[in-house]
Amino acid sequence: MGMTMTQKVLAAHAGLDSVKAGDLIMANLDMVLGNDITSPVAINEFNKAGFDSVFDGSKISMVMDHFAPNKDIKAATQCKQCRDFCGELGVKNFFDVGDMGVEHAILPEKGLVAPGDLVIGADSHTCTYGALGAFSTGVGSTDMAAGMATGKAWFKVPPALKFNITGKLNKWVSGKDVILHIIGMIGVDGALYKSMEFSGEGLKNLTMEDRLCMANMAIEAGAKNGIFAVDEVTLDFVKDKVSKEFKVYEADADAEYEKVYDIDLSQIKPTVSFPHLPENAKTFDEFGDIKIDQVVIGSCTNGRIEDLRAAAEILKGKTVADGVRCIVIPATQKIYLQAMEEGLLKIFIDARCAVSTPTCGPCLGGHMGILAKGERAVATTNRNFVGRMGHPESEVYLASPAVAAASAVTGKISQPTEVM
Repeated sequence: MGMTMTQKVLAAHAGLDSVKAGDLIMANLDMVLGNDITSPVAINEFNKAGFDSVFDGSKISMVMDHFAPNKDIKAATQCKQCRDFCGELGVKNFFDVGDMGVEHAILPEKGLVAPGDLVIGADSHTCTYGALGAFSTGVGSTDMAAGMATGKAWFKVPPALKFNITGKLNKWVSGKDVILHIIGMIGVDGALYKSMEFSGEGLKNLTMEDRLCMANMAIEAGAKNGIFAVDEVTLDFVKDKVSKEFKVYEADADAEYEKVYDIDLSQIKPTVSFPHLPENAKTFDEFGDIKIDQVVIGSCTNGRIEDLRAAAEILKGKTVADGVRCIVIPATQKIYLQAMEEGLLKIFIDARCAVSTPTCGPCLGGHMGILAKGERAVATTNRNFVGRMGHPESEVYLASPAVAAASAVTGKISQPTEVM
């Protein structure tokens, strides 16, 4: 029996000819990632274990993004601990205020992850890098500590689900709508400890932003990882970013999948996930008017330049509805600058949006947009659990940047066609 993309990456990094679902392996790591919340825990475990050096200072990244710019003394202390650790042990990829971005946006942008890589990160959305054809997955801070010291981690090889992508997306439909549709279809545990593998002739119609968003949210279906077949879109994205040699892994024709899903992009409609689970996906013919108080456009899921362009196209010449707060957060400094140079920030500000420096901020209920009791938000983020963005009696509705921007204009959850 042949191997899936994920199985091939894992086998190669374990020095094995082949692996199968259920195998326990020890594999070499190409990147170990942490942020300002998870890294301090890992550093404490690293020190407790008696380690005094890292395996490779160029293969570790720490990104100060969750509570940065620091919101309080504790956040400042955590960032200082990370800053000191990286300085003392020669960790080269340390990203701080003014030179940082949301972690899962900045690593691809900087060319720190390549096709065929094996990446772990002490953040559940580390699965984002599967968009580049890498195996990437979230781990606990203890595993991060061991990874920083040894350059290795153990894995249980996951079984796989195949998503055969065909067709082309319609106007105002994006990768966010596709992944919300898929999660709504299979459920939040539909891919539990499985690999979600995306391939098919329709991939060419998905941009890298679409793919990064979809891979990012594989964890919301319970997946161990999401991974896309490498094609011209992938290679064009990495060609001026990745300087090292890399290897592309393709699934064998006889690879074994637990299930195959056919996804016709032309049939996907603008989709919204209702509280309090991403699987509560609905299209606009399934609900009526829902008044909102806040809109957040940003995060590691939808804070890239294509996302900001879609929102700006809708907001141009319009004004955010009275009583609604709209917060726009470019995912990296480079994206922020590009949005400024393209005039997008002026469009946002003219529309009465608040534009923030890169940060995770409100996505995890950190800062920059916390909800009060009874408030509702439309967010381009990836989770809408109880209390995710503030008060446990607030509500978060997940949507694309286009839907979020349209909702900001009308003051209720709206399709882009309602305002264009």
